[in-house]
Amino acid sequence: MVRDSDEIRWGIIGCGNVTELKSGPAFNKVAGSKLVAVMRRNREKLLDYAARHRVPKTYTSADDLINDPEIDAVYVATPPGSHREYALKIASANKHCCLEKPMALDFSECEDIVAAFAGREAQLFVAYYRRSLPRFNQVKEWIDSGRIGAIRHINWSYARAPSAADLSPEYDWRTDPAVSGGGHFVDLACHGLDLFIHLAGDITEAKGIAVNQQDLYNAEDAVSACWAFDSGATGAGFWNFAASDYSDEVVIYGSRGSIRFSVFADKPLVLDAGDDSETVAIAHPENIQYFHIDNMVKHLNGEGRHPVSAAEGGKASRVMDQILAGFR
Repeated sequence: MVRDSDEIRWGIIGCGNVTELKSGPAFNKVAGSKLVAVMRRNREKLLDYAARHRVPKTYTSADDLINDPEIDAVYVATPPGSHREYALKIASANKHCCLEKPMALDFSECEDIVAAFAGREAQLFVAYYRRSLPRFNQVKEWIDSGRIGAIRHINWSYARAPSAADLSPEYDWRTDPAVSGGGHFVDLACHGLDLFIHLAGDITEAKGIAVNQQDLYNAEDAVSACWAFDSGATGAGFWNFAASDYSDEVVIYGSRGSIRFSVFADKPLVLDAGDDSETVAIAHPENIQYFHIDNMVKHLNGEGRHPVSAAEGGKASRVMDQILAGFR
């Protein structure tokens, strides 16, 4: 792949809500990175986005953006149902690719995508940006330095009330399994499961029970699961989207202590190891994908290694497939 610019020049396919603050602006804030083009089928919304974010090029065709010779890398910010199609085209164009999470509809599609990039100069990333966030880097540093000893078990409890979109008769792709791969469990739990793999190693086996308690949509809205890490540690979690109160707590139990934190809520990290205890508050950046994007650029420039490249991105999808096997 020949580059005629010192910057990594990005194009975005699907400039929806996730790109407004979480990711889009960071492509111009990170050193050595520039957002040069965006694509959306709705031309009015496309031009509005480009004007507000000062993006010079616009496309209503994904193929035209992918084949633009001035674009080095493509960020696919569309629902999972389209990821495989776009990723294969980006691989054929030999351009770098970042896919929003989850990587694809299921693990089989993830494998297809990884195979398409195998042996190419073009690099593949997945936007599991929590692996790059300072707050979770702190958790990993505590674990890797032995502050809680060997990990014995990870438990995650997540609950929330149905959202306005859940209660609305309007269509929501997030709860359409044909487009999202499942419901809110697939959309949200993948973040935590990927993070646990990053912190504790690969998950070798997972089992689960998934049900629909509210009958508001066709996807699961309550899930309980357990799993095993290759280290011998165990894990368990429940995710309920029909509850009355909000809850988001992870506890990592070790042989010498424990660590508590939230996957989504902005709460302090708590290390409890007797005399060696600590509580740390680390705020998220304004654009939560900033460090993820910075790590991609450094990876592409040979200045570092991104924590979610190639096959890493599909591991959470494999686990979710196992958990939801009885529901699908």
